[in-house]
Amino acid sequence: MANQEQLTILKQGVDAWNEWRRNKRNEVFSSIKGRSLLSRLNLSWNPTPEINLMEVALQGANLNGIDLSAMDLRFSNFEMADLSMASLERSNLQGAQLQGANLQGANLFEADLAEADLGGADLQKASLIGARLWNANLSGADLRSADLTGASLIETEVGNALISGSLVYGINVWNLKGEFGAQKDLVVSLPDEPAVTVDNIKIAQFIYLILNNIEIRSVINTLTSKSVLILGRFAIPERKAILDALRNKLREYDLLPIVFDFDRPTDKDFTETIKTLAGLSYFVIADVTNPKSSPLELQATVPDYQIPFVPIIQEGESPFAMMVDLQKKYNWVLNTVSYDSLETLMKVLKPLIIDPAMKKRQELRIIKAQEPEIISGKKYLDKAKE
Repeated sequence: MANQEQLTILKQGVDAWNEWRRNKRNEVFSSIKGRSLLSRLNLSWNPTPEINLMEVALQGANLNGIDLSAMDLRFSNFEMADLSMASLERSNLQGAQLQGANLQGANLFEADLAEADLGGADLQKASLIGARLWNANLSGADLRSADLTGASLIETEVGNALISGSLVYGINVWNLKGEFGAQKDLVVSLPDEPAVTVDNIKIAQFIYLILNNIEIRSVINTLTSKSVLILGRFAIPERKAILDALRNKLREYDLLPIVFDFDRPTDKDFTETIKTLAGLSYFVIADVTNPKSSPLELQATVPDYQIPFVPIIQEGESPFAMMVDLQKKYNWVLNTVSYDSLETLMKVLKPLIIDPAMKKRQELRIIKAQEPEIISGKKYLDKAKE
């Protein structure tokens, strides 16, 4: 609960409150003279830790320019309040009510806004550098030209929020709920670098990786040199056991398994998804036991990617006819490996699947590196005259 004495001072107005905070800071700093530099730095992060306005009710209040930095403001109510140009740096605003609040130009550097309700709030040109917005509500909020550098938006509601022109370098975005109303000209570069903009927050992180060549090169190299795509139907328990065993065994060989389950519901096109994953993989293991979608998916994928495909099948089953055609036409589709038990599959995984796939990958790499010969028609004719 809010400290009543402090709340009384706050009700005297912003000027009175800010003056009181300055005096409190001076008292703290005077008391630490002679302490180590580290001690001073630690205290200066929150020089007035005893200030507590938790659960305070200040809806509609005029708090323009107020200093509420490094304070406990959890579950406080600032609905429709004027907090423009306010300092809320490093404040704890978890669960706070800020619907419709005016936060234009406010400083929310590293503020904790987890589960806060900022629906319809005006955050234009606000600084949200490093702010934590997990499970917060930003629906209908105006974040145009705000600084979201290094902010974390995880499971955040963003329906119809405006974010155009914002700085989003280093932003952490996962599982957003809803879609932004406007997200044009998002700046993914640092202020002292040439401006690079994108029009979609969800690809901002990827563009950042592309801009930082070392990082993206590392990501791509890891994927293409270690990722193994596993295709098959794994809804049946015994098929699921095969999947789990393959994943675990591949990890023992320092490989990175990626699983695509044909039976798992998805709103994405199977073929496009498989093509994307296959293009990033070192090789593919396709379990064609009791196939359903796999014949069509392999037919659409194998011709486009010169990477090893290794079919595996439970003994007693027969490969679908199209599988044989693919093996005859494309030499990167290797021989089908059968197994009578999970134990057998694990024993032959390296000699009959991993090793041949790696060997074929190396062969394909050499072929791809070869430059086609240019045949001179003139030289041919000159030689024919001799």
